[in-house]
Amino acid sequence: MSERILQRKAENQLHDDALLASLGYKSEFKRDFSTLQTVAYAFSIMGVCGAVSTTYFFPLIAAGHLGLTIGWIIPSLFVLCVALSLAELTSAMPTSAGLYFFSAKLAPPKYAPLISWITGWSNLTGQVLLFCSVDFVAADMIVTGIAVGSDGRVILGPAPTFGIILALLFSHAIVCPSNSRTLARLSLFTGVINVATTISIAIALIVVPGSERTSASDAFSLLTNNSGWDNNSWAFILSFTSAMWALTGYDAAAHISEETSSAARTAPLAILSGVIGVEVLGLLLLIGASFATIDIPHLVDTNLGMPMGQVYLDTFGKKGMLAVWSLCIFVLWVNGVSQGVDASRVTFALARDNALPGSRLWKQVHPSTKTPVYAVWLVISLSAIIAVLVWSDTALSSLAGATVVGLYVSYAIPIFFRITSGHRTFKPGPFNLGRYSRPIGAIAVLWSLFASVVLLFPLDPRIHSSKDMSNYDSLFSSTSEKLIKVPYRLRRCYHMRCAHAFGSIVVLSARKWFKGPVPNITPDEVVKSDSASTEGDDESPVEKSRI
Repeated sequence: MSERILQRKAENQLHDDALLASLGYKSEFKRDFSTLQTVAYAFSIMGVCGAVSTTYFFPLIAAGHLGLTIGWIIPSLFVLCVALSLAELTSAMPTSAGLYFFSAKLAPPKYAPLISWITGWSNLTGQVLLFCSVDFVAADMIVTGIAVGSDGRVILGPAPTFGIILALLFSHAIVCPSNSRTLARLSLFTGVINVATTISIAIALIVVPGSERTSASDAFSLLTNNSGWDNNSWAFILSFTSAMWALTGYDAAAHISEETSSAARTAPLAILSGVIGVEVLGLLLLIGASFATIDIPHLVDTNLGMPMGQVYLDTFGKKGMLAVWSLCIFVLWVNGVSQGVDASRVTFALARDNALPGSRLWKQVHPSTKTPVYAVWLVISLSAIIAVLVWSDTALSSLAGATVVGLYVSYAIPIFFRITSGHRTFKPGPFNLGRYSRPIGAIAVLWSLFASVVLLFPLDPRIHSSKDMSNYDSLFSSTSEKLIKVPYRLRRCYHMRCAHAFGSIVVLSARKWFKGPVPNITPDEVVKSDSASTEGDDESPVEKSRI
C-alpha cells in the first residue's frame, strides 16, 4: 500500500511540475501540502474565532444585533461568488504568482503588462497590510488580556503595544521561513483547534447566560445605531466590515499552489472549503455573541480595548474569559504565520518576474528549507514599519479598510478580464463554473468594487463629519484619498495631489519596464517535463488545463 501511495505521489509531482512548466516556471518548492493540509491552511489564514472576536465591535457599534447576524450573512453570500471565480482561475493556472498572472494572461495583450503590474502591487499591498493587521489585533488582544488579568490596574499604552507587535513579528520571522512540511503540519494541527474553539465558544455564549440572554427576535433583528452616522441603512452597510476583514486572504491557496500536491484540484477546493467553513463558523460565533450581548451601551463604553473581551468576561468570568482569550490569541498567532507565508509567496512571485526593487534577493529560495526566506523577512520588515500606526486612534479602521481595498481590487481585476476580453481564450482546469462563470464573475466584480468603496469610510464612532474626516488615515493609496475626501470638498489638499501625481508617475513608468510574467524555464525543459508527466498517460494533464 505504501508503495502505491509513493508512486501516486510521484506521478502527481510530475503532473504538477509539467503544468507549472507549461505556465512558464520551473518547480522550486517541495510539494509537501496534501489536500487536507491545504484546506486547513486556507481555513487557518482567516482565523475565524480570533478574527471575529477582534472585529466584533464594528457590527456592534454600526448596527447592533442586526449587524452581528444579518450583517455577516449578506457579505458572506457575495464573498462566495468571489471565491468561486478565484477558484476557477486557480484551477486553470496554479502558480504562486496567482492574481497578477491571471490578469496578464486574460487582459488584452497591449495592456496586459500594466494591468498585471497593478494587480500584483494591489495584492502585495493588501497582503502586507493584512499580515500587519493580524499582529496588530493580536497585540491588542494581549493588552486586553493583561488588563483583565490585572483587574484593570495595568493598561498598556501605544509604546508597549508596539513592542508586543514587534515581538509577534519576530516570532513569525522564526517560524514563517520553515519548510513546507512543517508549515503544512502546523496548519492541520491548529485547524482542528480553531474549529473546536469556535464551536465551543459559540455554544457556551448561548447556553451560559441562561434566561438573561437576549431574546431570539432581538438577537437577529434589533438594529441599534451607535456609529454616529444618521442614516441607519448606511450604518448597517458599515457593519459588513467585520465579515469583509475576516473573509480576506483566501487566495492564499493559489499562492502556495507550487507547494501543493495535485494543485489544479486541491487549490480551488481549499479556497472554497476555507471560505465556506469560516462563513458558517463565523456566523455561529456571532449568533452566540448576539445572544450574549445584553447591554450594548455597557459594551460600547467598556474600558477594555476590545468589546468582545467584555462579552467573554461578563459571560464566563475572569478565569473563563482569559482561557478563551488565550485560545483566540493562539489562533491569531497561527493566522499570522499563514498570512506571513502567503505574503512572502506573493513577494517571491513578483520578484521572480522582476517586478520589485531588489528582485534578485527576494526571489532566492533557501537551499535547505526550499522557501523564500528573504521574501519573508522583507514582508516582516515592512509590517514593522506600518505598525507605527498603533499611535493612531483610527489605526485598526485604517488597516482594515486599506487591506480590503488592496485585496479586493486585486480580486476584481482578473475576474473582470475573465468574463470580458479573456472569456473566449480561457480554458478551465478541473474545477470550472461552466455557463455560470460569467454571471457569478459579474457579481464578484461588482461586490469587490462596492466593498472597496464602503471600506474607505470611517467606522470609528468619533468620526462624524467632514472636519473629523480630515484626520482619517487613508495613507495607502491616492485612490483612497480621492474617494473619501471628494465628498467633503478636500480635493484641493496639497498632499493628496502629490500622492496622486506620484502614483500616476509610477504606473506610467511601469508600463515601459515591466513586461509581465517572465518565464524562467526553457522550451526544452518544458518539453522534457511534459514528456515525463505523460509517460503512461494517453492525455497530458497539461493539455487538459493549459491556457
